Amino acid sequence: MKGTASPAPDMPRRRWLAACLLVASLAACGRKAPRAQAVPREATVLALGDSLTSGVGASADTAYPAELQRLTGWTVVNGGVSGNTSAQALERLPDLLRRHQPQLVIVSIGGNDFLRRQGTSATRDRVRQICEQVRASGAQVLLVAVPELSLLAAAGRLSDHALYKDIADELRIPLHREGWSTVLADARLRSDPIHANAAGYAQFARGLVDTLRDTGLLAH
Repeated sequence: MKGTASPAPDMPRRRWLAACLLVASLAACGRKAPRAQAVPREATVLALGDSLTSGVGASADTAYPAELQRLTGWTVVNGGVSGNTSAQALERLPDLLRRHQPQLVIVSIGGNDFLRRQGTSATRDRVRQICEQVRASGAQVLLVAVPELSLLAAAGRLSDHALYKDIADELRIPLHREGWSTVLADARLRSDPIHANAAGYAQFARGLVDTLRDTGLLAH
């Protein structure tokens, strides 16, 4: 096949294939996010986002940051502003980092970009800038995938927008997958078509804790 390396004349084909598989495996491992550092109890964690972070559809003490604080022992700052786009979150971020000096920032933003039909490329760039600014401040970052708008979404079958995995792979940062997609696809966990209720935010927080443990951000 054109462009495919051939085994050396003195190398048995089986050994050559094994070597190729090892190289491919090592390359794939190199693309994975590195193991994170555990964030200690009582550390400050910033939850950056929009209405899904601020807790629209439930009370302030049942929004996901409050649930996460109860589950982890962290001091979780609710940095969610209803209606915020990625551009507005990016603008607010420097002041939030200065005021709270978090050890970890959980980034869940982009839903309003999709609702307002803003360009995917611009949204991707801004979310990536947010993650890069967080890391430049010395904090760790966990990116949360947000569902994309589609005909299937209109029918209640949600899936994460691909841009979040793209950014996580590019920057080698941990990604929480299918959290909002799972909650918002279940009418029992929603207060309206685009917001969770108290039970939904609690389920989201529990799933987030699983990802935090799996990535090493939260000690077992």
